[in-house]
Amino acid sequence: MAGQEEIPEGTIRNVLEQESLKWVFVGGKGGVGKTTCSSILSILLASVRSSVLIISTDPAHNLSDAFQQRFTKSPTLVNGFTNLYAMEVDPTVEPEETGSSDGMDGFLSDLANSIPGIDEAMSFAEMLKLVQTMDYSVIVFDTAPTGHTLRLLQFPSTLEKGLAKMMTLKSKFGGLLGQMTRMFGVGEEFGEDAILGRLEGMKEVIEQVNRQFKDPDLTTFVCVCIPEFLSLYETERLVQELTKFEIDTHNIIINQVLFDEEGVESKLLKARMKMQQKYLDQFYMLYDDFNITKLPLLPQEVCGVEALKDFSQHFLKPYKPLFIRGTLEEIEIRVSRLQEQLKEAESELERARKGKKPINS
Repeated sequence: MAGQEEIPEGTIRNVLEQESLKWVFVGGKGGVGKTTCSSILSILLASVRSSVLIISTDPAHNLSDAFQQRFTKSPTLVNGFTNLYAMEVDPTVEPEETGSSDGMDGFLSDLANSIPGIDEAMSFAEMLKLVQTMDYSVIVFDTAPTGHTLRLLQFPSTLEKGLAKMMTLKSKFGGLLGQMTRMFGVGEEFGEDAILGRLEGMKEVIEQVNRQFKDPDLTTFVCVCIPEFLSLYETERLVQELTKFEIDTHNIIINQVLFDEEGVESKLLKARMKMQQKYLDQFYMLYDDFNITKLPLLPQEVCGVEALKDFSQHFLKPYKPLFIRGTLEEIEIRVSRLQEQLKEAESELERARKGKKPINS
């Protein structure tokens, strides 16, 4: 077993300190708090980087809810910041956006869409092309649930294969594209060379991004989960797929953890803690070389910039319960709470005896 000094710190400081990072993906199972974590990560990065862009690629966008500000598919400055921008994009191609109404663009669109997955890939490529023209120090992706995220990460290779296939068709059919441009009666801007030039330009962007995604100095993936079986299973699947795609990942955020603190007496909560502890132990066993950050379950949602900033402290130092079970402080708290409950019960009994309030069954 590794010595205590060899266990990675349970925070995301390593991500903040890696100044070479250009792309940070945040993903995991649906409903585990990815948007909250990616929002807080972008806020923390904004404190150490010159400019940060957070992009939601989840069709069910929640960035606007997290920051309580409306975002669109254009980068918008987040209220209260001078260097943090946010945008929400849907990585699917709309017909009006591809120019598929008529002429050679329609032919190009139909040809592209005949290759499985390339429609989303081309849209993603256009988004990356747009992002690369903007000078952001680091870009955070708030991704959709795992299955969609894995497709997103496959886009570069999907596009490379698709464009290679189209190039093969071009060499096989010779001047067919040129003949078709004349048949459609469109101008030189839609000619064979123009179309292939556009495809080649997109291919160059994708190849460059693909290289960056596979470079651990430039890209990392932060997995978000909760201490339950399905989330553990999904995280393991995600880590395996990321390894297959050669994408670096060495951070796991475990959200909604119940800590045994403040004299918890509920049998239900105790049972839940016991169940969570079983999966927490498995996380630490499976990912002993990862930075594992545990976040406490809160009684309220984390919404708005101030709430996000307050909660961000748990990303920088491991959360510690206010009172440790078995200590004198914790026993005193339990006694005090039991005394309060007893007083409330006595008051309710007194009211019931006077006939002012029936005893709840």
